[in-house]
Amino acid sequence: MKKTKQIKIRDVLVGGGAPIAVQSMTNTDTRDAKATLAQIRALADAGCDIVRCAVPDMQAAEALREICANSPLPVVADIHFDYRLALAAIESGVDKIRLNPGNIGGADRVQAVVKAAKARHLPIRIGVNSGSVEKHILEKFGGPTPEAMVESALYHVGLLNDCDFDDICISIKSSSVPNTMQAYLLASEKTDYPLHLGVTEAGTEYMGTIKSAAGIGGLLALGVGDTIRVSLTDDPVKEVYAAKAILKAVGRAEEGINVVSCPTCGRTRINLIDIAKEVEQRCQSIRGKKMKVAVMGCVVNGPGEAREADLGIAGGDGVGLIFRRGEIIKKVPQEQLVDALMDEIAQYEGE
Repeated sequence: MKKTKQIKIRDVLVGGGAPIAVQSMTNTDTRDAKATLAQIRALADAGCDIVRCAVPDMQAAEALREICANSPLPVVADIHFDYRLALAAIESGVDKIRLNPGNIGGADRVQAVVKAAKARHLPIRIGVNSGSVEKHILEKFGGPTPEAMVESALYHVGLLNDCDFDDICISIKSSSVPNTMQAYLLASEKTDYPLHLGVTEAGTEYMGTIKSAAGIGGLLALGVGDTIRVSLTDDPVKEVYAAKAILKAVGRAEEGINVVSCPTCGRTRINLIDIAKEVEQRCQSIRGKKMKVAVMGCVVNGPGEAREADLGIAGGDGVGLIFRRGEIIKKVPQEQLVDALMDEIAQYEGE
């Protein structure tokens, strides 16, 4: 796994071997500080590490003052085109700026933003997607290819480097999973800046989660990526749950309970589908533990097949077994099975 430079967003470290940070973005009107803060708190409760807020106008930039003062998470200001909004957001106390310096005007404006960011020790994220590549780069590559997106990102990096600014994070997103993966892999070869992973315009909860799992999960499995966001056309809290699940799936989660379950078959004598969903839902908000929990359909094969699980349950005919590392520790009535498992999880201290 390639080690990138490290940046700091309030108290969250990104890159340089730090744990993968999960990000999301509010979809409230940023000018409504109360509603935005309520959503940020919900995201924090779900396990989010960093939150981004849109800054469409000066009123939104001013509202960030209250938001940043009360947010439990580091706040990133999302800026497009107007450098004055970036300066106002920095003055309001944000912890990071998302901005493409090539889109805000001349070198004097870039220098003004860099000077303000340096004074507050704030990083800047350059965010390129397939729809934002500069015209001359599109003409060079014949379209928004992975190579074109990477060249666009490095163009913006160069503008910041020219101002002696190096506290940078990069994202290079496409709605195409293969193009996204190719772009990030190419970027990881060309730069040491931390990479923020995501598949843009991924879609609704169902398809968006699948595309994000394929793209983000595939890159993380290859050792590429320092922070992630799952983009969904849905409640942002669902983005966090999906991102945490991806981290569990590729073994990059620092904590959390990874629930595995069998697909059921003709031997199953319990309502395994509902039981597995209940276990997964109840485990979702547990903090401070890292473990694997198995939900298996039958007592014949269950404990043996899930021997590597820290804890698990296997269904029988009206009763179920609870096992630890493949060893059966108790038998309980089916209706008490999930509660008994949750009690064991609560008491589990690891091996």
